Amino acid sequence: MANARTTGDFLDIPTLTRILSQELYAEVSTTGSNIEQLASRIATEVDRICHKSGRIQTSGRVRSWQLSLARHRLQKCLNYYQLGSRRGRVDLHSTLGSMVYRHIAPSRLQLGFQARYSLVEDFLQGFYTESLKAFRRENALPEDYQPRTRLELAEYMAFTEQYAKRRISLPNGHSQQLVVLRAQRFGQRQPLEMSIDIEQALESPKGEEAEAHNRSPLAHQLRERMVADAADAPSEAVLRDRVIAELMQYLDAQGQTDCVNYLTLKLQDLSAPEIDDVLGLSARERDYLQQRFKYHVEKFTLSQNWKLVHQWLGADIDQNLGLSTQHWQRFLSQLSSDQQQLLTLKQAQATDQDIIKVLKCTPKQLQKRWGQLLELARQTRNQN
Repeated sequence: MANARTTGDFLDIPTLTRILSQELYAEVSTTGSNIEQLASRIATEVDRICHKSGRIQTSGRVRSWQLSLARHRLQKCLNYYQLGSRRGRVDLHSTLGSMVYRHIAPSRLQLGFQARYSLVEDFLQGFYTESLKAFRRENALPEDYQPRTRLELAEYMAFTEQYAKRRISLPNGHSQQLVVLRAQRFGQRQPLEMSIDIEQALESPKGEEAEAHNRSPLAHQLRERMVADAADAPSEAVLRDRVIAELMQYLDAQGQTDCVNYLTLKLQDLSAPEIDDVLGLSARERDYLQQRFKYHVEKFTLSQNWKLVHQWLGADIDQNLGLSTQHWQRFLSQLSSDQQQLLTLKQAQATDQDIIKVLKCTPKQLQKRWGQLLELARQTRNQN
């Protein structure tokens, strides 16, 4: 840190690059210039952010911010590096898909879960191309540059996630994430007849990348979109607020106060380093909290709140739990006679008390059986 700028506040780019390179060498198996190039690009971008932000410059902790932001971006790359090419693509596609799901088609189309997600796949293919062009442009790379090594692919996927989440200022004084704005524009171009074409397309194979596109769990969509700054229609906004309120109550009842604090900060659109700073967390502690939060959100989606959650996601029981005709038939074929009877009663809008009497079970057993049925529907929904 001795090579800081003459202001005495900022680490210079070579110093920050050297720090990041040393940390990268300790984590990855590759050697050569890739590590230095990646470290240099992260250092340059963080330097630009810190010089542009008046809040950081007046914080009195500029170097701390530089290192926190740089290590956060470095960790994103390492996360994708550790996942590998295939799993990394699935994870990135799931993250971006959950961000744009509600914005990908205008409300006049009245699309269900599967139809919307088919549009999401088409949209994201174009967005990946846009992101690659932006990656080349912002890093002064050749127009024909393609990430090929495992580390290069990890860097590109981390950039794409960050690029998608960039906040764009709007004329009304608000801001929105870049990928959401792109998805809304994409959705406005969809003709009214598109819903028929999409439903037909759902019956045919989608190619070798189908697995990567179709493995976005319902709970993952919920926890990602929960914290999005959604410009929903009034009725959708009410549903979203209800889901958030119910989730808050659920976490409180489970004694997960730190998860409530984490969700509150995410809803304020704070970055990971800012959340760490507010909650006093190390990177390891934050990762543990995120995993615990994920676990409880998944439990929440299968609890007594299932109907509210599925209604918000367009996958309610009167919508065949978000399954296409083909997947619905596959789902039904997997059910036992007891599960079929339970589903029939739920479709008939029987009360839990009536269902308990018919099935001769306890309330806890009913909740467990229905949770298993919803999980089976989710697995069927995410199959090729």
